[in-house]
Amino acid sequence: MASSTPEFIPETTQDDPVQFATLDLQGRSHQISPVFNAPELQRLQRYGTRQRFADGETLFEAGSSSFGMLVILSGRVSIKRHEVLGQASVLREVGVGHFIAEVAQLSGRPTLVNGSAVGEVELLDISSESLRALIVAEAEMGERIVRALILRRVALIESNSGGPVLVGPRGNGNLFHLQSFLSSNGHPHTVLDPATDAAAAALAQRYQPTPQDWPLVVCPDGKIMKNPGNAELGRCLGMLPDLSGDKIFDVLVVGAGPAGLATAVYAASEGLSVLALEQRAYGGQAGASARIENYLGFPTGISGRALAGRAYVQAQKFGVEIATPASAANLLCDTWPLRVKLCDGTQVRARTVVLSCGARYRRPSLANLKTYEGRGVYYWASPIEAKLCRQEEIILVGGGNSAGQAAVFLSGHAAKVHMVIRGEGLATSMSSYLIERIAATPNITLHTHTEIIALEGDDDGLTEVRWRNNQTGTECDCAVRRVFLFVGADPNTDWLHDCAVAVDEQGFIRTGFDVTRAECRAHGHAALLTEPPPDLPERAALETSVPGVFAIGDVRAGSTKRVAAAVGEGAAVVSQIHGFLARLPAGSA
Repeated sequence: MASSTPEFIPETTQDDPVQFATLDLQGRSHQISPVFNAPELQRLQRYGTRQRFADGETLFEAGSSSFGMLVILSGRVSIKRHEVLGQASVLREVGVGHFIAEVAQLSGRPTLVNGSAVGEVELLDISSESLRALIVAEAEMGERIVRALILRRVALIESNSGGPVLVGPRGNGNLFHLQSFLSSNGHPHTVLDPATDAAAAALAQRYQPTPQDWPLVVCPDGKIMKNPGNAELGRCLGMLPDLSGDKIFDVLVVGAGPAGLATAVYAASEGLSVLALEQRAYGGQAGASARIENYLGFPTGISGRALAGRAYVQAQKFGVEIATPASAANLLCDTWPLRVKLCDGTQVRARTVVLSCGARYRRPSLANLKTYEGRGVYYWASPIEAKLCRQEEIILVGGGNSAGQAAVFLSGHAAKVHMVIRGEGLATSMSSYLIERIAATPNITLHTHTEIIALEGDDDGLTEVRWRNNQTGTECDCAVRRVFLFVGADPNTDWLHDCAVAVDEQGFIRTGFDVTRAECRAHGHAALLTEPPPDLPERAALETSVPGVFAIGDVRAGSTKRVAAAVGEGAAVVSQIHGFLARLPAGSA
C-alpha cells in the first residue's frame, strides 16, 4: 500500500489545506470540488479556449494527456480512477462550474485520472501557463484553486489512485527504494505483493521476473518496467522532463532543499526564468526531519517534508521548472552562458547558477553496509520506515538534531530505540528541547561512547548488529533488524572541479569575502583585510570564485546549518542575482 499520510501536509488549521497531516476528506468536499459561479466563469474566459466533446468521448487519459485546468461550461464529465491491472472505477461526476486539475497540472505533467464526456460537453481549456497566471492574478479564485489542487493530490494518495503500481515481494530492497522515492516526492502510487494479490500474481506470471527484475512497475500509461532506476521512473511519470532544448534560464538551481526552493520561489515570483534540479526528492536532507519545532511561525512544529512540500507547490505556482531526479555531473564555465552537464549527458544552460546541492549521507566504514541498505539499514525516518519497525527494537546512530527528531518520531512506533553515539553526551550537538524530550521518552535508551562494528543478516535482510563500548571494550550482539544512520554528511562538491569553484579544506564552497581573503593569501597580501586590493574582482556575499555562480545553504563554507538560515540565504541570493544580471553587457546571452 502507498503511504496514507500526506507528508507535505502537516498540522491542521481550518482554512489552510497544506497544513493537514490527516484529513477528513468527506468533510472538506466543498473545498475539494469548489464550483465557480456565473460571474467567475465569465472572468475565466480570458484565460482559456472553448472546446466541445460528444457524449462518451474521451477527454483525457492517465499518463498521456497534459493540460492545465478544464472548466466545465455545459454537460457533465465522468472522472475515473485509472486501474492499470483491472477495470477503471468512477471516482465522481462533475458538472457546470466545476474544474478538473490537480497539483501535476501546475507544471503540465500528465494527468493521473481518466475523463469522459457524459452527454454533450463544453469545456474551457486553460493551459498550465495560463493557470499559473490565473492563480496569481485572481487572488481569491487562485486560493480556492490551489487548495483544491492539494486536497485532490491528498485524496489520490489516500485512495491509492493514479500513479504507478509497484509489484514485488514483501521486504524487497529495490521495491523499498522506489516506494521511498515516490513517497518522498508526494507522488501517489500503489504497492502490490504477488503472494497476496491475484492481479499482481498474474502480472508476475506473465513477465516471469528474475530476482534482479523486482519490482515490476506499471506506469500510468500501461508501460511495464523491470526494476527501473529513479530516473527511468521519473521520466515515466513526467517528473523528469526533457531538458535537451536550447532554452537559457536566468537561474539554474542545483538542489531543491529548503535553500534551493527558497531561491526558486523568490526568483520566479520576481519574473526570472528558473530551473531547479534535484537528484532525489525535494526537501533534501531537511526532508528527513520528522518534526522541526524551532522554525519561526510553527509553534507546534512542522515536519521537514511538510515544509518542503509547501515550498514545492509554491514554486510550481510561480512557474519554476523542477526536474527530479536530475543529478549534476559537471559545472562547465569555459564558455558563456554557464552550463551544467547531467549524469545522462544532457547539458542545461543558464545566466546564473545557484549551488544549493547540500551534502551526501556519510556512511560508516562497515564491510557489508551496502548489502543491507533498504533491507535493514536506512538513512531516512518517514512513515514508510516507521511501519517497518512497528513493535521492534531498533538502533539509531547519531547525535545531531536530525537524529534526535528521528529518535522521538520512531519511538512512537518501535518497541525500543537504542540511540548510539560515540561521544559522552548530546549537549554539544543537539538542541536542548530535543535532549529533554529524549530523556523523557521511556523507550529511548542512550548508549554513549559506543559504535556499531558489524552487521549480519540473511536473504531477508539484516538480523543482527554488534556494537562496542569504546571505553570498556565490551561488545554486544543485538538481534535487531532495523538500523537508522544519522551520522552527518559530506559536502556534495566533487562535481565542481572542472570549473575550479573554490572550496575550503573540508570541501565546502567559499563565497564573498571568504573567497577574496583566500585570493589575497594566494597573492601574498595580508590574511585579514578590511578592503580587497583593487586588482581583485568585486564579489557579492554569496557569490563563489566563479562569476555568476552562487552558493547557499549547507554546502556553503561558514553557513549556519539550520533550515531557517538556508531559507534566508535562498531569499537573499536573489537580489545578488539581479545585481549580477544587471551588470551583464547589453545583448549578452
